[in-house]
Amino acid sequence: MRLANTHNNSSAFPTTNSKLTLFKPHPNPDFYSRAVQCCKHGMNEDRVQLKQVQNHKPFLSSDLMENIRRNFALEPNRSIRHTVTEFVLLGFPGHREMQNLFFFLILVVYILTLLGNGAIVCAVKWDKQLHTPMYILLGNFAFLEIWYVSSTVPNLLANFLSETKTISFSGCFCQFYFFFSLGTTECFFLSVMAYDRYLAICRPLHYPTIMTGRFCANLISACWVSGFLCYPVPIVLISQLPFCGPNIIDHFVCDPGPLFALICVPAPVIKLICYTFNSMIIFGPFLSILGSYTLVLRAVLRVPSGAGRHKAFSTCGSHLVVVSLFYGTLMVMYVSPTSGNPAGMQKIVTLVYSVVTPLLNPLIYSLRNKDMKNALRKVLGGLKISQST
Repeated sequence: MRLANTHNNSSAFPTTNSKLTLFKPHPNPDFYSRAVQCCKHGMNEDRVQLKQVQNHKPFLSSDLMENIRRNFALEPNRSIRHTVTEFVLLGFPGHREMQNLFFFLILVVYILTLLGNGAIVCAVKWDKQLHTPMYILLGNFAFLEIWYVSSTVPNLLANFLSETKTISFSGCFCQFYFFFSLGTTECFFLSVMAYDRYLAICRPLHYPTIMTGRFCANLISACWVSGFLCYPVPIVLISQLPFCGPNIIDHFVCDPGPLFALICVPAPVIKLICYTFNSMIIFGPFLSILGSYTLVLRAVLRVPSGAGRHKAFSTCGSHLVVVSLFYGTLMVMYVSPTSGNPAGMQKIVTLVYSVVTPLLNPLIYSLRNKDMKNALRKVLGGLKISQST
């Protein structure tokens, strides 16, 4: 329907005609005029908080919200401050029964992920036969997966049971930091694990002297430290942008793409910096992994016996499967043009690399590795003995 112009609305929106297009009339007839005055008089002097506009976002057309943002951007002399104090993570919408089903499935996956990766950490710690660089890296990788999945799943589970599905402004960016820092650390660990396999297969005689315990510890420390030092600057840049509403994120995690869609002013430079940085973080370790396994493949093909080639491939086959799962979904999400993809597809892809992949990693490494299977049997056997006593 169309609403006649009142309260001098045309002065607030000089680029529009004298009528506003609405999806559905609001029960309060003064609501729209007060929302317009919110933009006309400035965010510091308005008599209506823009949060009222956010809370009734479904009643407003996209053109009206765009005009509110444009009006905000056309007044550079006004002090810029955040009017959004919390975000709404829509997650996976549906009826209450569907929400409960999603909650149960994700909870089961989360518990299995913690148990599987925790078992690998315990096996590497307690079995002295696994105190080698390859398994020490694997143990750290499993420990990383526990924290990586915990950076998003607990909040996702809480959202399934929540009616408001809100997350605070600082909590959103805190989740952003830990989720992307742990993901970056995982990229670095996959690269280091590929380098370890390259040394073991291509330079077996020099492997003990190169991959010493001290060098392995330095690589592990570098992965953790560099992973957590990469994202403070991009997060500070994004968090300082003005968010004047709406505050609804059609995702289950605070992701830079949906956050950029909520800012009030154009920020092409910051977007370019962040997307370039993400591409470097993804492609840097990926090219290192690709180079390592190219050299491994060339060395394996030179092995004369079929049994030797099979043994060489089996030592790095598990790692290749994990790399394919993680990087395949990661590139679909952040390298391909996902802006044209529906939000549901982005959620599914993010769910695969952030929740499903950490669940599959323990199965992949344990099923294809005899030493790991024997160590896990010892761990489970020790648990049974301790429980019986």
